[in-house]
Amino acid sequence: MTYGIMGKILEVDLTSKAIGYRTSDITVFKKYLGGSGVAAKILMDEFDLGVDPLSPENPLIFMNGLLTGLPVPTGAKSSFVAKSPLTGIWNESTVGGHWGAQVKKCGLDGMIMTGKSETPVYIWINDDCVEIRDASALMGLDVFETSDKVKAMTDAKAVVACIGPAGENLSKIAGIMIGGNETRAAGRGGLGAVMGSKNIKAIVAKGTKSANVYSRESLRDLLKDFLPILNANAKSLHDFGTAGGVQGVEANGDLPIKNWTLGDWAEGAEKTCGQNMDYLGITVSHHACYACSIRCGKDARVDIGPYKGAIGHGPEYETCAAFGANILNDNIEYLVAANDICNRMGLDVICAGNATAMAMECFERGVIDKVDTEGIDLTWGNGPSILDFLLKLAKKEGIGAIFGDGVKDAGDKLGGLAKEFAIHVKGLSVAFHDPRAFTSMAVGYATSNRGGCHLENLSYFCESGAFPPGIFGFNKPLSKHSDENKAELSVIMQNLMNVYNALGLCKFLIRGKTNPETIATWINAVTGWDMTGEDLMVTGERLHNIKRLYNNSMGISRKDDHLPPRLQYHDRRTGAAAGILPNMTKLLTEYYNIRGWDNEGIPTPERLDFLDLTTI
Repeated sequence: MTYGIMGKILEVDLTSKAIGYRTSDITVFKKYLGGSGVAAKILMDEFDLGVDPLSPENPLIFMNGLLTGLPVPTGAKSSFVAKSPLTGIWNESTVGGHWGAQVKKCGLDGMIMTGKSETPVYIWINDDCVEIRDASALMGLDVFETSDKVKAMTDAKAVVACIGPAGENLSKIAGIMIGGNETRAAGRGGLGAVMGSKNIKAIVAKGTKSANVYSRESLRDLLKDFLPILNANAKSLHDFGTAGGVQGVEANGDLPIKNWTLGDWAEGAEKTCGQNMDYLGITVSHHACYACSIRCGKDARVDIGPYKGAIGHGPEYETCAAFGANILNDNIEYLVAANDICNRMGLDVICAGNATAMAMECFERGVIDKVDTEGIDLTWGNGPSILDFLLKLAKKEGIGAIFGDGVKDAGDKLGGLAKEFAIHVKGLSVAFHDPRAFTSMAVGYATSNRGGCHLENLSYFCESGAFPPGIFGFNKPLSKHSDENKAELSVIMQNLMNVYNALGLCKFLIRGKTNPETIATWINAVTGWDMTGEDLMVTGERLHNIKRLYNNSMGISRKDDHLPPRLQYHDRRTGAAAGILPNMTKLLTEYYNIRGWDNEGIPTPERLDFLDLTTI
């Protein structure tokens, strides 16, 4: 008997409409755990890595984490994986909610979608029954409308993963959106465009199965004392969501302001945080992902703009930074409306927010004018113009055609000074935590396998004191503005975050001071394996390296492992991180040495042999 996993993976060829299955290889799951780990193995072994990301030959792989859909705290995450149309390299986009658990209830560990349908379709997975249905009537609908209509055509209790107009228009910053108006997003890297390129409007799942667990009694005993600790340490997330962190982030000099140029914005942070949304009554309810007691999801009322009166998933921290500080908008109502538009249109808020800030700086500097914007006044903080710009962005119309494929593409199109205003790593807009505040994030962003991603590292959790690194044996001194020991911290945290993604665990589990040994005991209770915490960390290193090998095959090397000039060479004059710049030469050299990579950032044969990756 197999424990933990369901034992099969769905295969859908959109071109021929063929539906089939493959057996889940337990040895692969032991080595790569699930999620983006198993997806990386499949992608490297079976597909041509040189394909165009929007061609039918680029597979879209969905894979549940090993612990997704099980009674394990935060076991809700799963990953969509494909070659990114935004960056042209590795991309995984991890999402919570109830989607992965519902796919598992259909008896699946994941699905592999290849080819392209001639006409728009949606995929309906109802336990063992899989249908490819016509989606012509869904085209042009936003994410909320699509979810409601598809559930009316299938099952009211089904969970929907779909694209909005941005994905239909093949915007390279389009995400795959989960859960209708209580939106969770597989947002980064443009995988909504990959789904759109295959003419898939939605994937819908409703199941009744459950996975076998090796020892439910042991698992219950392990969790009995842990859950109260997690809930106590995550209380601020429960009360205000991630948006509750805006003021603290600003106080640390970590909040990007005016397209990453300014150092402080205290009053603005106070106006654009979760506490203020709660105080003003904008936050109307809470919701949770599967198996999560934190309940950090907030529903917010939209009080302004084209969707006034609607209620949907409220702004996260990244959204508050994107449509607050980084564009100098301190009007919380316009921020909430901008968030709602992104969720409806299926836009990655980080990329859309950076695009908005870049457009405003281009407007201020005279790179673009009202002729280019068709009358939209893109002055800093202009609320109505923010909403108009986002709708153009999703449709890739007018000024949206310039910025609708991300900031790097916009810089290439506009040329000249515009490239200086494009804040990205390897084509992916940098998430809204400033590496000049916590310098471990500098090397983390530079070496992240999907580009400017904070979630592949999260080392600022350690530097800010939210997560003590001593839990996994790192006891060296840390000073947030120093470069000492930061490369080693980044390596360890990247390995750990790869484990979290492959297991399907939310990163906020860290708030429970969770160490690898603890997680290993959960895995063993679920699967009957005998994994240790050390085994987990080696697996995390293996996962980071297999993704690096994918990128090496795309030509990625040391020449690409850098920050945008604004973050690498321009220190800020005010704020808690004034005058700080990371020493990237030092950080990268130390990082490569610790990783066992050569001077060009390529894993050595000796390291690959240790990680059992020589056959990849």
